[in-house]
Order: sequence, then structure tokens, then C-alpha cells
Amino acid sequence: MPLINLTPHALLFTIAAIGISETAYLIRKRIAAEVPVCPVGEGCETVLNSKYNRMFFGIHNDLLGMLFYVAFTAIAAFLVVGVEPLETWLTLGKLMLLGATLMSVIFTYLQWKVIGAWCFWCLMSAGTVALMDIIVLSARLT
Repeated sequence: MPLINLTPHALLFTIAAIGISETAYLIRKRIAAEVPVCPVGEGCETVLNSKYNRMFFGIHNDLLGMLFYVAFTAIAAFLVVGVEPLETWLTLGKLMLLGATLMSVIFTYLQWKVIGAWCFWCLMSAGTVALMDIIVLSARLT
């Protein structure tokens, strides 16, 4: 097994787990038909009830986010414990993160220019993905 630096992978695992908790909160609130607490600003309800909350195949964005975070957490765990093939997991994780980054940029743009409201939880998720990007880029994961 090739030696890899476990610290970035452990950080990615932890941050992806935070992403799971963010999306779990939104899913729980949506299913209960409750308005999520918006700690900063008042645009959460506007954004989450917009037509852009189901961007792909009619699936809620929070479910897609949950799918991403759970899959990424699993990949990070595989890397931490050394499940082969490491290069395949690294490549898959980077591709997934690239997709999540692209979606975060699109959703942030929609809030800013189209919806005209800001959702704290959406921005927190975008920040979570950006932090993951920073770790991947600064660690030069190979």
C-alpha cells in the first residue's frame, strides 16, 4: 500500500460529515413542512421555496447535496483506511468535488442575480465545498 498523507483525507471526511448534518437539517425541515431557522438574514424560505430548489430531474437540491456528502465521506474514509485502489478513489473524489463546486457556483449565482435572496444554509454548504476545495488544492492530493 502506498504511503499517503492521512491528515487532508481525515479533514475532508470531517468536513463532508458537517455537510451531511447541514443537508439533514434542511431535509428534516422540508419533510416536516417547517421553515428552517435562518440565523443570518431572512431569505432562506424564499430560496428554498423557489423553482430552483429542484434543478435536476425534479429531485430536491438538499437530497442531491446529501448524496454528494455521503458518497464523499465514504471515499474519504476509504482513503484514510487505505482501501485500494487509492488512485481511483482520489480521482473519483476530485471529480465529485469539481461537480459540487460547479453546482455551488451556480446556486450562489442564482441566489444573487435571479432569486434576489440569500439562504444561510445554501451559503454554508457552498462554504463547506469551498473549504474542501482549499484542502484538496493545498494538499496537492495525489
